Amino acid sequence: MPRYLPDGSRNGIRVQRLKDKLGNRSNASSEVEFCDAVGWLVGKVGRGIATILEMGGHTRLDCVVGTAGIMRAALTHALHHAHGRAAFGRRLADQPLMQNVLADLALESEAATAFALRLARCFDQAGDPAQALLGRILTPAGKYWLCKRGPAFGAEAMEVMGGNGYVEDGPLARLYREFPVNSIWEGSGNVMCLDLLRAFGKTPAARAALADELALAGSANAAFNAYCARLLAELDGPQGDEYGARRLAERIVLAVQGALLLRHAPAFVSDAFVASRIAQDVGGAFGRLPAGVDCTAILERALPI
Repeated sequence: MPRYLPDGSRNGIRVQRLKDKLGNRSNASSEVEFCDAVGWLVGKVGRGIATILEMGGHTRLDCVVGTAGIMRAALTHALHHAHGRAAFGRRLADQPLMQNVLADLALESEAATAFALRLARCFDQAGDPAQALLGRILTPAGKYWLCKRGPAFGAEAMEVMGGNGYVEDGPLARLYREFPVNSIWEGSGNVMCLDLLRAFGKTPAARAALADELALAGSANAAFNAYCARLLAELDGPQGDEYGARRLAERIVLAVQGALLLRHAPAFVSDAFVASRIAQDVGGAFGRLPAGVDCTAILERALPI
């Protein structure tokens, strides 16, 4: 539906108001009224719902990729501040508790990036039935879990900078306001989790596609293998438990993230991810990495070149 018609006249689109949103202000949202407006058909006649669902799938991918990108931006600002700010006689980045927080954020960011790129490959190779099946479940699961982690990630990165992180002079307040939109738009958390259940119900072969993806990680990590075995055993049964749908989506994403890091990241990253998110419950706060994690190596890897 174009704004201007081929003869140069304006189309019958009347903007009633611009929405006063929490964030995402540079991307204006409005309420509109169509008055004898002219539009052109997108897709085939009678296939309107199917066409918009396909578009929605790509937009959900965009939400996942966008969240991973904002995570990385927020992490970069937090790391830069921690390496330039000194307190109690040493840099923040050299203090053990701050290292725990920063390394935990770095793990979350790297895992989110790996997942987003893997999901993008499902879209790139949608003609492959296995990739299409995997994308059908990873899209709603990923949009739920990654986008849900975003606001907490942004708040923790802001806290690294203290009071300065909370003022509008810096970038983190804007990034923090940007996080929730990816979780809310194009299907909020509950909608995504119910869509995940629907995907398993309509395409039972998606379970096999997920199993094949997880198997690529090999069998070297016992905790990861046990986690995946429990997950896949539960997926063998009927998937109609709406009450536990959020937890299921979370576990699927964590399993795929763990598999990707075991395949593509150094052991100090993958082992820390498994130890903090697979071998034990994720929990609701960052800075909960177990003893023995090589925070220094993780932070060196996360620093911008």
